Amino acid sequence: MSFIAVIPARAASTRLPGKPLLDLCGKPMVVRTAEQASLSKAAQVVVATDEQAISDAVQAHGFTALLTRADHATGTDRLSEVVTQLRLDDDAIVVNVQGDEPLIDPALINAVAARLTACPEAAIATCATPINDSETLFNPNAVKVVCTHDGKALYFSRAPIPWARDALADGQRRLAPGIPALHHIGLYAYKVSFLKQFPGLPVGPLETFESLEQLRALENGYAITVLVTDGYPAAGVDTQADLDRVRGIFANRL
Repeated sequence: MSFIAVIPARAASTRLPGKPLLDLCGKPMVVRTAEQASLSKAAQVVVATDEQAISDAVQAHGFTALLTRADHATGTDRLSEVVTQLRLDDDAIVVNVQGDEPLIDPALINAVAARLTACPEAAIATCATPINDSETLFNPNAVKVVCTHDGKALYFSRAPIPWARDALADGQRRLAPGIPALHHIGLYAYKVSFLKQFPGLPVGPLETFESLEQLRALENGYAITVLVTDGYPAAGVDTQADLDRVRGIFANRL
């Protein structure tokens, strides 16, 4: 198994401006994330950014940074530019590691890359974990996925899927016993051939209404294989409370 890890990082954030460069016990968050990714089996770790300051900080800590255009609509579009800059072969694998996940488990990075390697007919591999509470099932911010018997994604939705018709007939929000409900985890491995095609793929109504970028692949006929994990990975940093929590974790480590 061979793959590279790419960390898209841009400064724009409505809740935490300048998030990639926020300090985590002496190092910027994006650098801490790159350090975690470097503990995986990735042959190379690359930070892709549209900010010179982020690029400078990454390189000052010994990691590779690529400057990309500032007008990319999505992180996947940024990855597409990266694989072109790096001149990667079509059959190469890229794992997208979010820049605000300094606690990401390197073993999970390896696992999603291995999943794509083992499923040559898929263009993308991602992760999910079983849902064990009704609050998550009915939370529109928790994306759900349903799969085929062999683990390929049928659909992603913010709605509670699958819908337990009989158990929910009385209108109560509950988790039906044994329901195969899965919470999608936003870690992706991509075939480079798909990333090269992605910017030209039309945006369909499913992606538009659900506001889920991965539906573009399904709407255009690409297969996504889903690795089901036993539990949730460490949460990323989206709010000041998240930042305080992660700073405490790193302070304890050090």
